[in-house]
Amino acid sequence: MTPEWFDVSSPDAARARTFYQEMFGWPVTVLDETYALIGEDGAPAGGIGQAGPGSPYTGVVVYFRVEDIDAALDRAERLGGGRRLDPVAVPGRGRIAVFTDADGNPVGLLGD
Repeated sequence: MTPEWFDVSSPDAARARTFYQEMFGWPVTVLDETYALIGEDGAPAGGIGQAGPGSPYTGVVVYFRVEDIDAALDRAERLGGGRRLDPVAVPGRGRIAVFTDADGNPVGLLGD
């Protein structure tokens, strides 16, 4: 399984966009003050978003596509992980969710 998407969630999204643009030369398409896409030629590979007080995580999260997002979350919990973000619909992506592994690292899921 290979990563399909990544998100950088920051309490200062504008600062994060500038940092990663200058660090890696990433092309950034700002959608609004809360989210920007990272990628070229209309094929974004990730995004940088604004983390607010109720955000489920900050930092970098890598997303993996799974056939059944609910079953994957259940499996993560059985293996000692925990739910961080229950499934939510994202236009053009299906649903996303985030769990933590046994060490507390956030991991993202993409599914239908």
